[in-house]
Amino acid sequence: YQPLAAALAREGVLCVIVKMPFNLAVFNINAAEDIKEQYPKIETRYIGGHSLGGSMAASHLSNNLNDYDGLILLCSYSTSDLSSCDISVISIYGSEDRVLNLEKYNENKSNLPNGFSEVIIDGGCHSYFGVYGAQKGDGVPTVSNSHQIKITVEEIIKLIKSRS
Repeated sequence: YQPLAAALAREGVLCVIVKMPFNLAVFNINAAEDIKEQYPKIETRYIGGHSLGGSMAASHLSNNLNDYDGLILLCSYSTSDLSSCDISVISIYGSEDRVLNLEKYNENKSNLPNGFSEVIIDGGCHSYFGVYGAQKGDGVPTVSNSHQIKITVEEIIKLIKSRS
């Protein structure tokens, strides 16, 4: 996820990628707790993640609402009820994503606040939010990895600016 974080950093957004056991957020759902202490001068905070990492970020946020201004879901959904929270939320996925369970995604939209942003990247796939190669079961993208990251960054920046 370094290319995505680096592109956001070029736009002035401090991004912290938390190392997860076995690269799975489910094994350390509260890994983000120490970040606030490490960067105490940051006043506006968003938490997010890709796939299962997004769901775990939403779960962490639901127990730490006062610590965050928003949630960024990449090919993900929240099983925690955040519908009455005063946070900004963006949900982004690719039209060619065959890993994201769209039935569960649609069922869980009601857990997000009214007015959340949903962006479907035409030609995007599940694995192109990172740069880790093809993922088993994913669709065939019709855009480049760098293009999908560029669109993702643009949408995240819009979300952040709308909260300012």
